[in-house]
Amino acid sequence: MLPDILSPGALAQNPTRFLFFTGKGGVGKTSLGCAVALALADRGRRVLLVSTDPASNLDEMLGAALSDRPTPIPGAPNLSALNIDPDKAAEGYRARVLDQLAPGEDQDNVREQLSGACTIEIAAFDEFVGLLGEGARGFDHVIFDTAPTGHTLRLLSLPRAWTGFLQGNDRGASCLGPHSGLKMQEDRFRAALRTLSDPEQTSIVLVTRPDRGAVREAARTSDELRSLGLANQRLAVNGVFHAAAADDPVASGLARDHAAVLAALPPALAALPRTEVPLRSFDMVGLAALRALFQDESSAAPMAPLAPARAEPGLAAMVDELARAGRGLIMVMGKGGVGKTTLAAAIALGLVKRGHKVHLTTTDPAAHLALVVEGSLEGLTLDRIDPVAETARYVEKVMATRGCDLDEADRALLREDLASPCTEEVAVFHAFSRLVAEARGGFVVMDTAPTGHTLLLLDATGAYHRQMTQDMGATPGRIVTPLMRLQDPDYTRVILVALPETTPVSEAASLADDLRRAKIEPWAWVVNRALAATGTTDPLLQRRIAGEASQIARIRGGLARRLYLMPFRAEPPVGVQRLLDLT
Repeated sequence: MLPDILSPGALAQNPTRFLFFTGKGGVGKTSLGCAVALALADRGRRVLLVSTDPASNLDEMLGAALSDRPTPIPGAPNLSALNIDPDKAAEGYRARVLDQLAPGEDQDNVREQLSGACTIEIAAFDEFVGLLGEGARGFDHVIFDTAPTGHTLRLLSLPRAWTGFLQGNDRGASCLGPHSGLKMQEDRFRAALRTLSDPEQTSIVLVTRPDRGAVREAARTSDELRSLGLANQRLAVNGVFHAAAADDPVASGLARDHAAVLAALPPALAALPRTEVPLRSFDMVGLAALRALFQDESSAAPMAPLAPARAEPGLAAMVDELARAGRGLIMVMGKGGVGKTTLAAAIALGLVKRGHKVHLTTTDPAAHLALVVEGSLEGLTLDRIDPVAETARYVEKVMATRGCDLDEADRALLREDLASPCTEEVAVFHAFSRLVAEARGGFVVMDTAPTGHTLLLLDATGAYHRQMTQDMGATPGRIVTPLMRLQDPDYTRVILVALPETTPVSEAASLADDLRRAKIEPWAWVVNRALAATGTTDPLLQRRIAGEASQIARIRGGLARRLYLMPFRAEPPVGVQRLLDLT
């Protein structure tokens, strides 16, 4: 059966009240969500656009300063937007839990229990649940621009996870404070689960690009969402390229690759109603660009010839410099979809070829490293932080240490507490800490999760540092925490990856500021998929190159101490040999 391929504007035709745009980082969830929200608002519908991403860039896209409350968007009557602020949500959540305490309960102890990263997660989730209920009263549609897939699957699974955990649990979870902190939310969790599962109220737009990794993740997400009862799905393929002429090998190769990906969609995706959005020559920043996303660009005027681009060093020079240290932690960070996994794999393989043993791993729940490497090399250890396996390991460790002196009843209560969805966050942090310490004896190259997820992990690292230094005292050398190692420029080198586009560069710059507040200085920037050196004459790609030049100049003008370029390749650099060719 032929797929139901709709025009781009069809995304805004007769939508349900709640719309979720989800997918791999960098596929264009925010762009499509904003464009649909604008289209509905322009037709007179009252629309609330919500970002659940801790590293939201809605402000820049819409040209408005947003908060955690609905803010009207200038130039777009009927449209309001907000960012769920995890830290502010956590403050409010702590206050509500403390207000529930009975007289005489130890407020200091409960406040300490509520200081961890899991409280930030459940508080942000609490805000999300509110918007599925009474919190969005007065709006015809609520559009959720979600965080990259792993974070979003966690968010959408929490109503069921917490409902199951609370059923028959009369005490609540110790990591979130007293019984009242969770039990008072149980009815709201159940209502949220009903709303998410109702196809008359909620639909999911799976956003992907014509890229094999993004398509694989979309298929996996589709299956996982169905298992959560979220079956009302449609597919949006963003950035589909069609070459203007057959005699440009770069343009022809890119168009051929996109067509091949779409022809081989997994059955679960091929069966969904599908919208294909063409690749555009402009960045999706500002209301005019967002409104133009669904319009025809074929009549755009041709450009004047471009001046030769200034040459920047490539990955071979970067890996040579990294190799001189002989050991250390290399963390690759950035917005989802910018090529962190490819870069991390290329660095690791390059270091192996220069004679070093390397442990290549990832903190990303989506974990695409093995799919990118597609092989092995002597001297390379490849694995990932598996949240499920790490949680099981952590639970058994706690049971073996804290539970050994308990009677059977108390052991059962301890195991019940450890069934909390918060336990996974703690377990992942412990695994991350082990990897940080491992770099004392060799190279550890870490492909991190997209920005928001990584910042939450760093928050947990900071909380642990504060707790340990408080418990152990401030005597120099008495304790070395993971944060201290991340702050040591001779131990840790953070590499920020960005595409030469406005939003990825802005988000990388914001991440650099967040890192500096934690006293972690980025070592270098890498601009990925730079078209300037390809020699393409395709009109659309030429217009994109003009935009690239301004972003590269912006990075060079003060954002980066070191700048390296990874050129665009029509064929994805997958497999050991192609990755080695990069360095």
